[in-house]
Amino acid sequence: MSSSTPINRRALFRLGAGVGLGLAAAPLLTACGDGGTTAKAEAKSASLLPHSAVRNIGLKPDLEGTAAGVPQGFFSYPAKPLRATKTTPLKGAKPISAAMETFSPPPPSRGKNAAWQEIEKLLGGQVNITAVPADDYGTKFSTMVASDSLPDLFMYPESGGVDNKAAFLQAKCADLTPHLAGDAIKDYPNLAAIPKGAWQGAIFGGKLYGIPIARTGTAGAGVYRHDLFEEVGVTSLDQITDLDRFVEVCKELTRPKEDRYAIIAGVTTMLAMSAGAPNFWRLDEKTGKFTLDLETPEYRTAVETARALYKAGCYYPGTLQMSGAQKAQYTDMFKNGKGAYVYDGMPTYLAPGVGYIAAMKAINKKFDPRPFVPVGKDAVAWMDNVALQNTHISKASGDRVEEILRFADFAASPFGSLEYTLINYGVEGKDFTRDDKGNPALTKQGTQDVTVPWKFAASAVPAIFSADSEQGVRHVHDTFTKMIPMMVPDPTLQYSSPTWDSKSAGSLGTLKGDVLKDIISGRKPMSAYDQLVKDYLAKGGEKARGEFEEAFQKGKK
Repeated sequence: MSSSTPINRRALFRLGAGVGLGLAAAPLLTACGDGGTTAKAEAKSASLLPHSAVRNIGLKPDLEGTAAGVPQGFFSYPAKPLRATKTTPLKGAKPISAAMETFSPPPPSRGKNAAWQEIEKLLGGQVNITAVPADDYGTKFSTMVASDSLPDLFMYPESGGVDNKAAFLQAKCADLTPHLAGDAIKDYPNLAAIPKGAWQGAIFGGKLYGIPIARTGTAGAGVYRHDLFEEVGVTSLDQITDLDRFVEVCKELTRPKEDRYAIIAGVTTMLAMSAGAPNFWRLDEKTGKFTLDLETPEYRTAVETARALYKAGCYYPGTLQMSGAQKAQYTDMFKNGKGAYVYDGMPTYLAPGVGYIAAMKAINKKFDPRPFVPVGKDAVAWMDNVALQNTHISKASGDRVEEILRFADFAASPFGSLEYTLINYGVEGKDFTRDDKGNPALTKQGTQDVTVPWKFAASAVPAIFSADSEQGVRHVHDTFTKMIPMMVPDPTLQYSSPTWDSKSAGSLGTLKGDVLKDIISGRKPMSAYDQLVKDYLAKGGEKARGEFEEAFQKGKK
């Protein structure tokens, strides 16, 4: 279950970058030359959305999910995984090519990868996946577009892409509307388990173009050391009644002589949620007016609070300036006891072996990391993790599109299925063994074999599971139980702005991240905030607002 300060929402989920960190945008391309379809503001029609359905292959969870989106929780892994797809979905199909980003080292090739071989045996066909390091994927995508060499299935860059996304999708990608909209998705039951909200981001130009890599709605609000908070008298986050109290707690947690500080990297996202600020845009449903987060007093309060914390010496020295590419470095500092809070997304909390529960228990059994929940009476949760990103299918015949969709349906198989087991743990006896509780434990070979990014072809909402900690599963389930009812709608999922699509994750995100880091660190005065708002609006924000408001009016008609 991943995000950060003022970089953009997408950079958040997937990288789990720390609040206040900058992220270099991928090179922007002009899609299909200067011609093609002119991108237009639009309200996304609900008629284009697939009819989502709960997927049940026969497993009973230990902690029930909810219709509102709280995931199911499991304390143990099924002894006999069940099939989630029929027979051999790719029997008779020619090989499928795919390009996906990865956050892991390069996987072993098919010939040396038992899991890859077994997955293809189950599929009945071949899938040639190119795994590209996340930091290089934007450049790789640019090269594929420029050379007209897009594979059958590809992940859209999370930190940027083409200048005219609608034109690019129309020119190069398969229209999935006739295959997936409404009841058509019933042929792909695992894809049908993806919530409707995740599909909204795949609608462009009145057509459904993408397959979401679905997530849990909210990325969470970071991770904190419950044991350290207890030391300063905070046994429950409910005791932190406002941001002023949070600042007081952080000052108590900061102990430079012990080489320990309250905050590693950044905290602005959590502060903004606690203050009640929107995630990028707030929509007034009565008037159709869109307000930028930077324009709200709540977001300004969050930045002022972050600045006060920095001035008080609560940030671990040097970490505010770290980029998303340095995430492993600053999260390792937290895991090794250097801080009391770090911003990272929920997906990484229970990650096998390297997640917070597993890694910190190995360092010191007294460490008690838990997911943070926004604090104070005005707190909200951001709908910032609806999907990691979308994957797209290159233009092809209807039959070929259906073959690729069958593969995507395979990749979206739910927790506990045979398909999910192969993708996440590999082949039993080679890639994983069972521990004394019957849970999968990766072998040395397994840690390499499962790095093939199958799960980025498509994914249903993940279940909550940990072989390391039943308590950790409860912590995550409790956190979602609290935060999902606090989520505020994201209007950018219902309405599209071509300017926002092309600039929010690139130039605008970079501008915002860089200036806010300067303000928080004191390199620029707080008065620079007003200039940031002006510059942000002048460089695309105001145009995006106009497009969103135009789309809203179209939707009313």
